[in-house]
Amino acid sequence: MQKVAIIGAGITGLTAAFELKEKGIDCTVFEASGRVGGCIQTVLEDGFLVECGPNSILDTHPNLGKLIARLGLEGNKLPSKPEANNRFIVRDGKPIALPTSPPAFFSSKAFSAKAKLRLMREPFITSKSNEQESLAEFVVRRLGQEFLDYAINPFVSGVYAGDPAKLATCHAFPKLYELEQKYGSLIKGAIKGSKERKQRTETASKDARMFTFDDGMEVLPKQLAAKLGDTVRLNTPVSSIQTLEEGIWLVNREEFSDVLIAIPAYAQTELNAPFDVDVFSEIYYPPVASLSLGFGLNQFMHPLNGFGVLIPKIEKRFSLGALFPSSIFAGRAPGGMALLTVFIGGSQSPERALMDEGEMLAEVLKDLHDLLGLDGEPDFRHLSVWPKAIPQYVVGYEKYLNRMKQVEADFPGIHFAGHYRDGISVANSILSGINTAERIIKHEDTKDTKSL
Repeated sequence: MQKVAIIGAGITGLTAAFELKEKGIDCTVFEASGRVGGCIQTVLEDGFLVECGPNSILDTHPNLGKLIARLGLEGNKLPSKPEANNRFIVRDGKPIALPTSPPAFFSSKAFSAKAKLRLMREPFITSKSNEQESLAEFVVRRLGQEFLDYAINPFVSGVYAGDPAKLATCHAFPKLYELEQKYGSLIKGAIKGSKERKQRTETASKDARMFTFDDGMEVLPKQLAAKLGDTVRLNTPVSSIQTLEEGIWLVNREEFSDVLIAIPAYAQTELNAPFDVDVFSEIYYPPVASLSLGFGLNQFMHPLNGFGVLIPKIEKRFSLGALFPSSIFAGRAPGGMALLTVFIGGSQSPERALMDEGEMLAEVLKDLHDLLGLDGEPDFRHLSVWPKAIPQYVVGYEKYLNRMKQVEADFPGIHFAGHYRDGISVANSILSGINTAERIIKHEDTKDTKSL
């Protein structure tokens, strides 16, 4: 009989457990901490709703909506406001609206005339096949240095807390890599690819609707845990994984047919398992601080009418950028107030995420004063520090992916899933749980077929 141990009650582990339970498969979720959700954590304080981790989900795949419907959360979904489509980037010390269409790009002040002409050459640049090419090398080759400095670098800092000179295009941004490989051009591929996505009922990230839940992102893992009931064991770290005989695994001395490992890569070296995953300790998770601040709307000269502002490294500021949560979603701040979440640290300045809170606040307020016209002090603040935040898909990351595949091949019944394997977004992590649950079911079907 199939019985699955799931290590980790983050969004991947919970989703996988829910999928398996829906199929009638017995499973147990082991969670070392006293709460579910992993990095998804919502705090409601003084009328402000703060996301300590991810602030939203992009609805890029039909399975996301199906899962939410099955959980009974459709009525709790909160779509982003229309103004959330506006995004700003700092150039020459001022926030400038990023263009949202080709015509807007050519009239935008975010990029120079030289950069615009350089972009027009992209369809004529010879394609290359190089899995060891960094994102920075890829972007400069196809789009030019200015596009790297004022578009890709701040985007990567904001999304990945990463360094484009170290991230591998093929691993960190596989869709970009695939566009060049399949179509020979990013621009040609974007046009042709949109037609193909429509046929597959998928949505491009740039067109996907962004949403959260009325009471915050933590609604999702809490609802999954509620559906799973006593399947989830909190404050229960896994001390050992052992193989009893072929097809049977012992997790904390309980028997299971399959083991799904859905905890961060760096934590897997402590599992005391018969397979060697020590190499995963090399995967870099940079520290990131998330400082949420509440102000009166009248304290800003900038209207805060957008998703947020990204700050390119070339601008030499302290912060990576800031989200405007109260402009993205309703109910994030009291009336007449604004909530901003500023990100600090990451791969390019990790020491800043771990500095004294008072010193950090002073630097952040200076950035907000200079860039957004802030006057005065915050009425509210909440600091979240993630010492190991986001796995970096660096050049050579296939070393770790190949090790996962090798362990799964050598030790049938062991499965790896999560943001260290299938992409760092919340949507990626959910889909990782869904897809891995399907693989586990197929693994059992294969065993049954062989036994006939």
